[in-house]
Amino acid sequence: MIGRLQGVLLRKEPPALMLDVGGVGYELEAPMTAFYELPAVGERVTLYTHLVVREDAHLLYGFVREAQRRLFRELLKVNGVGPRVALAVLSGLSDEEFSHCVAKEDIARLTKVPGIGRKTAERLVIEMRDKLPKDIPMPASTTTAAGPVAPGDPVSEAVSALVALGYKPNEASRAVRSASTKGLSAEEIIRQALKGMAG
Repeated sequence: MIGRLQGVLLRKEPPALMLDVGGVGYELEAPMTAFYELPAVGERVTLYTHLVVREDAHLLYGFVREAQRRLFRELLKVNGVGPRVALAVLSGLSDEEFSHCVAKEDIARLTKVPGIGRKTAERLVIEMRDKLPKDIPMPASTTTAAGPVAPGDPVSEAVSALVALGYKPNEASRAVRSASTKGLSAEEIIRQALKGMAG
């Protein structure tokens, strides 16, 4: 129903963001890999979206690239994978890393994603093997745009974002503490923490 939004980025509070489209503020959730490519707050952005309709809510998910949204939709088709888990997969692994995990049957790496147990990881490998594009494009930019993410302490924002993605609070705190956080934005801290947990 809503396939794409173009507007001004009003707020970035991983995993949530708000986009002003013609005076209407759309609240979306996005994977961390999308946040790494977003411009600064106040700038224009185009997002590809996926709408999930539930009895109690309409949830909108945003992606900076169509390939990212396509992968999210393929993940949703896997038994036992809902939007929350699909978002966690795309937050912990880039498109390329996920493809590599599936191709190499790296179950251990997949089970480090919150919400993914051994059985789900095995199902992901089996069901996604033939659905992944052969040539996944690299992100246009892997640097985080400068500018405010949200007011407050980047370290506590990073911990909150990881908890929202499904990590346990003590796990999130430990991962953020082990990352070098000096002078980094919340997004950069989250990126380092996720790399540390995947390693």
